Amino acid sequence: MTVAKKVESKVPQLRFSEFRESWLKIDLGDYLEFKNGINADKDSYGSGYKFINVLDVIGASTITHNSIIGSVSVDEKTFIKNKVSFGDILFQRSSEIREEAGQSNIYLDAEHEVTFGGFIIRGKAKKKFDPVYMNYLLKTWLARKEIVTKAGGSTRFNVGQDSLSKVRLYSSQSLSEQNKISILFTSLDKKTSLLKQKHEQLVLYKKGIMQQLFSQQLRFKDDTGQDFPDWEVKTLGSLASKVSKKNKDDSIKNVLTNSAKQGIVNQLDYFDKDIANENNLTNYYVVEKDDFVYNPRISVHAPVGPIKRNNIDQGVMSPLYTVFRIKNPEMLNFLEIFFSTTQWYRYMNSIANFGARHDRMNITSSDFFLLPMKIPSDKERDKLVDFVKSLDKKINLTQQQIEQTQAYKKGLLQQMFV
Repeated sequence: MTVAKKVESKVPQLRFSEFRESWLKIDLGDYLEFKNGINADKDSYGSGYKFINVLDVIGASTITHNSIIGSVSVDEKTFIKNKVSFGDILFQRSSEIREEAGQSNIYLDAEHEVTFGGFIIRGKAKKKFDPVYMNYLLKTWLARKEIVTKAGGSTRFNVGQDSLSKVRLYSSQSLSEQNKISILFTSLDKKTSLLKQKHEQLVLYKKGIMQQLFSQQLRFKDDTGQDFPDWEVKTLGSLASKVSKKNKDDSIKNVLTNSAKQGIVNQLDYFDKDIANENNLTNYYVVEKDDFVYNPRISVHAPVGPIKRNNIDQGVMSPLYTVFRIKNPEMLNFLEIFFSTTQWYRYMNSIANFGARHDRMNITSSDFFLLPMKIPSDKERDKLVDFVKSLDKKINLTQQQIEQTQAYKKGLLQQMFV
């Protein structure tokens, strides 16, 4: 005797006005037929059929033939048995982090069929549904929670065909509603993609124009159309003084750090925990707002270590850093821009003594403050600063639009799915 499955239904908080029917709870296994991918020998990879792997599945974009990097050589029979077609859903089988197990993506290329690897599970439609809608459904918080709770393991967390089949989700039964939802979210993703392209182009434009400005390939004119005076070479020591004030009374507890990507930030915010010993900050330098800090630690983002301006509050910094204060406040913005360029890298490399530590620049204080810098006249300096600030404003505005679109999409995902 079979027991009839209880029908569970819900209504989304937000939906298109023409739809009234409740959403029903479904078993994913009723809609998708699951299969594990190919495990070929190592000599088979690098040529042949396009081959979906984990990186394709967890990527930010949907999968197409051109976006797939990997390939595998298999016979035609194996390929047909393991082919991926338009609308197939791909799941990541295994992850070191439970919350990432069973991540999914969709293959959206109607012109080419591909295959997939053994670390992937393919879901092929058994019932008719909008595949793009299904892709968004599987990315909702509730769907991810349902999949993750079915992931097993200790050092690695795995999902299998059986566990995916038992995933239960509320879904619209109307293909028309599914299609409208997929169109809406696809348009939001397209908008985000275009904004990201715009942001990337602006960043590249700024990088190129900064190189031309500071190499003086490109110059501003004065208000009468005449050339400004030639730039003068000055040393950092003539423009700034070293800050040596220590936190002797241990009164300042706000520990700062200099990040190559984020600039000067509170250490607690950056590391999500206190690294410095709050009971032993007496040897730390006191850093005021608008002071500059050099971190000798090198990285991909800062090949000679970053120099950043402190745009936040007073704090203290490790004595490993070099802190300096600009004598003329009108130079602050220009020097902040200058240190965001690569113009000073060659000099730093010429005076560095790496010694035993290859991840840190070893530079004497006297050599550091002999850093030569080409400085424009005051009026040309102000024009340059205003121009760069206008570029930064456009870049920041585009970044805000990206974040707003992503937040809007996240809100819709929470309200349009149940």
